[in-house]
Amino acid sequence: MARTPEEVFAHHGQSLGAEDLEEIIADYADDAILVVQKKVYRGKDGAREVFTQLLSDVPQAQWELDQTFAEDVLYLEWKATGGGRKVEDGIDTFIFADGLIRVQTVVYTVQPA
Repeated sequence: MARTPEEVFAHHGQSLGAEDLEEIIADYADDAILVVQKKVYRGKDGAREVFTQLLSDVPQAQWELDQTFAEDVLYLEWKATGGGRKVEDGIDTFIFADGLIRVQTVVYTVQPA
């Protein structure tokens, strides 16, 4: 039985907090599409590139998440502080399918903390 969107995102959040790149990537479909800062990334390799950047932008981050689920869609507003930098305007949208993240959009601005 496939994981629910809530279960997928719970694992995603735990993996992100632990900075476990391979576990983060495991939540993405092989044909996932990520649109980040107006650039398109595809598949697990694309997700790896996106999260390598995010984890370097705000390393060892403390995260604040405000999430709204609607069936297979998640709207997420987030903040993060780590490595002397912060993000106060993070907004993501996720679309889940078959127990994985199929589509994600991301926008955020990194600032000095």
